[in-house]
Amino acid sequence: MSVLISAFVLGVACGLRAMIGLAAVSWAAGSQLLPLQGTWLSFLGNRVTPYITSLLAIGEMINDKLPKTASRLVPPQFGARIVMGAFIGTAIGLSHGHLAMGILCGVVGSVVGTLAGARARAFAAKLFGRDLPAALLEDVIAIALAFVAIVTLR
Repeated sequence: MSVLISAFVLGVACGLRAMIGLAAVSWAAGSQLLPLQGTWLSFLGNRVTPYITSLLAIGEMINDKLPKTASRLVPPQFGARIVMGAFIGTAIGLSHGHLAMGILCGVVGSVVGTLAGARARAFAAKLFGRDLPAALLEDVIAIALAFVAIVTLR
């Protein structure tokens, strides 16, 4: 059951920041917390993959703060979050023998994270009087969720 909760929570993190879940799964696979050896996703545990996915996640966090960045609710951005949620759900499910449920939990989590994240960020931006503090708070929450989800896989 904790595997499915982890897939859901990582999906929520992907809804907040699409690449954070991929970076977390890659670090977990590289450190043997997520056993993907012998699967088609074993490349996530390669020596350089966690660094590459982390750079992509950092790049997304920077891009998120730019004024011309589109809303996460427009179809391409929403779709990317769902695809990332499905991908991380696949990795978690595949590693623990619950492929279909892992995918489902990752997708549902990413939809929840995308919709709730957009509303929460708008609310926080209103409270702060500007968007940047809300966006930075969202970054911290996404990282914390990803960390907690990976740690509970032990």
